[in-house]
Amino acid sequence: MKVNVAAVQELINEHFRGNQTWFAEEISVAPAYVSRILNNKVEGNSDKVCNGIIKFCELNGLDFRKYIILS
Repeated sequence: MKVNVAAVQELINEHFRGNQTWFAEEISVAPAYVSRILNNKVEGNSDKVCNGIIKFCELNGLDFRKYIILS
């Protein structure tokens, strides 16, 4: 699994008013780590991040496959 960076950035803009820290807290991940993923400084293949996004999507009626690339 890997984060679809463009789609997650869109998710943050739409559901979190562009606030990465708020998003990171919602998925229980350090804000700095989310920032590094979104800025392509580290690969977005973290299980914790992916699982947090999946859980958020399930709770909010969103399709996680838009935000997670299954490999």
